[in-house]
Amino acid sequence: LFVTQDVALLGANQGAAHTEPIQREGGGGWPMSPKLALEVPDAVCPGVSSPCCLRFSIQTYTLRCDMKRSLLAKDLTKTCEFIVHSAPQKGKLTPSPVDFTITPDTLQNVKERALLPKFLIRGHLNSTNCVITQPLTGELVVESSEAAIKSIELQLVRVETCGCAEGYARDATEIQNIQIADGDVCRSLSVPIYMVFPRLFTCPTLETTNFKVEFEVNVVVLLHPDHLITENFPLKLCRM
Repeated sequence: LFVTQDVALLGANQGAAHTEPIQREGGGGWPMSPKLALEVPDAVCPGVSSPCCLRFSIQTYTLRCDMKRSLLAKDLTKTCEFIVHSAPQKGKLTPSPVDFTITPDTLQNVKERALLPKFLIRGHLNSTNCVITQPLTGELVVESSEAAIKSIELQLVRVETCGCAEGYARDATEIQNIQIADGDVCRSLSVPIYMVFPRLFTCPTLETTNFKVEFEVNVVVLLHPDHLITENFPLKLCRM
């Protein structure tokens, strides 16, 4: 039995492989020479000179077993995806509450600020240091708005940064979108913020020498007729 780590580079570089023999329990050989392949990104296993240390993942790892058989028999192949859980971190998580105010003057990347309707939105997040098994909480209040509000949404984004030959490649993916208010919200009414982190699309924040996985949440307010307002907050996820 052989375990092969098929290392697939996330960039344009060519991949490599590492093969390590494993003894069959009880000794002896295998009649049909099965081969077990573990496919992981190169960023997870940058070195191939030693067995790979699997990091906690989202949906990263694929285990494939190939068995070559005789000429008249069909080869057998079986694949299985699995997720790696990280061990809980020791110590106590320090909350990091954030208060925010959104007005036309606080927005960035606005081409025609004078055309925006006047509005004032306040709120806070109870903590941007989050335990992955507990929800993100807070509240939001629309103090005033000249334009009617269509909806208010929470957008969870996963940001993956990986080193490559040209530098660093950054990819942001929306993994969850929750509407917390529909229609023209009553002014000065507290709107609760409550978001559960989806298990299959999130993992604890990870940073290594050649890649990192981070998370952000966007508060998105849509005004009539078609004004889109976004406020971004970086998050740090951990497992306690």
